[in-house]
Amino acid sequence: MSFSPAWLALRAHADTRARAQSLESLTRDALAKRARGTLIDLGSGSGANCRYLAPRLGDARPWLLVDNDAVLLGHADASCRPLTGVAQLKTLQLDLAARLRDLPLSGAALLTASALLDLVSLPWLTALVDACHTAALPALFTLSYDGRISLSPADPDDEWLITAINTHQRGDKGFGPALGPQASEEAVRLFSAAGYEVTRARSDWQLDARDPADAALLQPLIEGWAGAAAEQYPNATERAASWCQRRLKALTLGQCQVTVGHEDVLALPAGTARRSQS
Repeated sequence: MSFSPAWLALRAHADTRARAQSLESLTRDALAKRARGTLIDLGSGSGANCRYLAPRLGDARPWLLVDNDAVLLGHADASCRPLTGVAQLKTLQLDLAARLRDLPLSGAALLTASALLDLVSLPWLTALVDACHTAALPALFTLSYDGRISLSPADPDDEWLITAINTHQRGDKGFGPALGPQASEEAVRLFSAAGYEVTRARSDWQLDARDPADAALLQPLIEGWAGAAAEQYPNATERAASWCQRRLKALTLGQCQVTVGHEDVLALPAGTARRSQS
């Protein structure tokens, strides 16, 4: 699946605030001990992950941005090529769901992706972990949704709505039945079983309607959640619409605060973390 440039732009500020800086530090230390290979960004979209990480991961390195959407890759190329931290930039249009084997992992220094793992299936993630293990490649996955949502002030239908969202998240997003809220847990399990040293950290969105940028994100987020609930439970479309109306009214009054749970996961080949700290 693909996302619009407008949605990706709306969420960028929340993503930037949420990222686990402790994992960035560990990644930077690990890269300092590796050959100067390419950093590969999967599902790169309009380039937000590269724009964030490139200036923060030490010396400039070559980047390869991989996505199936040519329009988004064009946005990514234009915005990432001039960045500090990008020694060279290439883009690759690739259907990751069907052609994961075609990823050019040889000689890479890091595989990274943002807001991707909750969309993929367990077989797909297993294949990706196997590919990373074969290439002895570190991996950093950020901003995977983990099923936690809290809303304030409380609404009687919040729990019902969150259950609907989390059920909907497990539907097919183009990679087979999606991992949804279990994505980080499965990534930790699979990389650990492959002998990796795995570190995880929360990277929650903290959204407040009194912040104009947050309010701009909250409106389509609330509407999207209501739409997902209606799609999941077709007999409850009026219930979903009523919840949406109440939430949007609170939003216009500046009375809506939302936490959306995410996790970041860093997987380093065995011994990498110890070497980076020596």
